[in-house]
Amino acid sequence: MKKTIAVIATALGVSLLLALQGNAADTPKKGGGGAVYFPTADLKWSDVSGFPGVQMASLQGDPGKGASHFFLKYASGFTAPVHHHTAKHYVAVVAGTLVLTVDGKEHKLPAGSYFAFTNRNQHATRCQAGAECVLAMDARGKWDVVPAAKAAKP
Repeated sequence: MKKTIAVIATALGVSLLLALQGNAADTPKKGGGGAVYFPTADLKWSDVSGFPGVQMASLQGDPGKGASHFFLKYASGFTAPVHHHTAKHYVAVVAGTLVLTVDGKEHKLPAGSYFAFTNRNQHATRCQAGAECVLAMDARGKWDVVPAAKAAKP
């Protein structure tokens, strides 16, 4: 069972990374004085291959190469096993209720909530049933998903 979870988590990470690399957003609308606008209607959501219910929309930068801004969308009830991300990242929950399990403690984060992981924090992720979850991501480096089983090996 642990091997199955590790394989699924690894595949999720690789698929998400490939989707992010292959889905650089079109140039956002720019205003005067360095302003950038990206209306909802202009978002280009892409399915993450091999993982029904996970989508992303890139806004600025290339998540597969370095610092970037993007949205992640999880279907209602989506779950991801324990993992971490190498890059520091700062996240606002835009829609739904995200449930993070960190150090064995569950944290329910409804729309309007914020969290940051700045030290490769191990966590499991779940989108509470009832509505999809949308997250606004500010990743300060190349985006990846490192399964706990892989991270534990020397």
